Amino acid sequence: MQDIMKLKNTTGAGIKDCKEALEHCKGDFEKAIAHLREKGKAMAAKKADRIAAEGVVGVYSHFGKIGVMVEVNCETDFAAKSDQFQTLVKDIAMHITASNPP
Repeated sequence: MQDIMKLKNTTGAGIKDCKEALEHCKGDFEKAIAHLREKGKAMAAKKADRIAAEGVVGVYSHFGKIGVMVEVNCETDFAAKSDQFQTLVKDIAMHITASNPP
């Protein structure tokens, strides 16, 4: 269990994935890390064709002198409506404003 937790903390992968990787690699920690990386690449490739059709348009105006409108998309309306996503969109608009775009 210690090896599984160590692998989880090192890679950020789930406990189940870490356990399977260690079993697949016969307990070799470095090989398990490489195995998880390859699995992650395969999962990312599967998701590459997905369409991010939901999202939010964020607007930020700084004292009426400069304004920014930004669109940030995601896969689900559930994610788009979350407080964290709304905050992200606002923060992105504020950072663009702070960079003083032309």
